[in-house]
Amino acid sequence: MKLIGYFRSSAAFRVRIALNLKGITVEHASRHLRKGEHRAPDYVAINPQKLVPALVLDGGEVLTQSLAILEYLEETHPDPPLLPADPVGRARVRALALIPTADIHPIQNLRVMAYLREMYEQSEEGTFAWSRHWIETGFEAYEASVAHNRHTGAFSHGDLPTMADLCLVPQVFNAQRFKVDMAKFPTIQRIYTTCMQHPAFDSAQPSKQPDAEP
Repeated sequence: MKLIGYFRSSAAFRVRIALNLKGITVEHASRHLRKGEHRAPDYVAINPQKLVPALVLDGGEVLTQSLAILEYLEETHPDPPLLPADPVGRARVRALALIPTADIHPIQNLRVMAYLREMYEQSEEGTFAWSRHWIETGFEAYEASVAHNRHTGAFSHGDLPTMADLCLVPQVFNAQRFKVDMAKFPTIQRIYTTCMQHPAFDSAQPSKQPDAEP
C-alpha cells in the first residue's frame, strides 16, 4: 500500500499513527499542500477532493478521508483494536474522535485560513485567532467529556489507545502551533503526554517524516 500525505497534515498524521500501531508497512509519498501539489491533475485524478491523505491499496483502489481509512484498517487489521469491544464504548470513542475531526479541524485548516486571508483580508494573527477560537471551543467539549468520565483511563477511553486518541493528538500539535494555552485542558494534556510516550505516536509526528520542514 502507499500513503500519500503531507508531514503537517493532521489527517495524514492520524493514519500514520494507526499504521504504526497495527504494524503495517506502507510506501510513503508526499503532496506539498502549501505548494499546491494536491491540486495537480494526476493527484486530482485519484482524489477529486484535492485533500490528503489518500491510501492506495495493492489492487489500485484508492481510499480517502482519514476516518474512512481508519475504519478500513480496523476492519482489515483488527489487532490491536482501535475501537472497544462493546457498542456503547465504540460509540463513545467515535463521538470523541469527531470533536477534533468534524468540529475543529474542518474550520481551522490550511484552506480555511487561506480563504480568510484572501477574501476577508485577515492578517496572519487574525487567522491564528480564528483557529485558536475553534480549537479552544472544541477542546472545552473534549475536556469536559473525558475529565470525570469513568471510562477515561490512561488514554481517552481506557488504558489502551483508541481512534479517539489518534484524532486528538494531531489537533494538540495544531493547538501548539496556534499558541493555545493547554493549561486550560489538563486532561487533554495528560492524555497527549501519555500518547507521545508511545513509539507509534512519536514516530508518526510531523518532525519525523521524510518531507518534514522547519
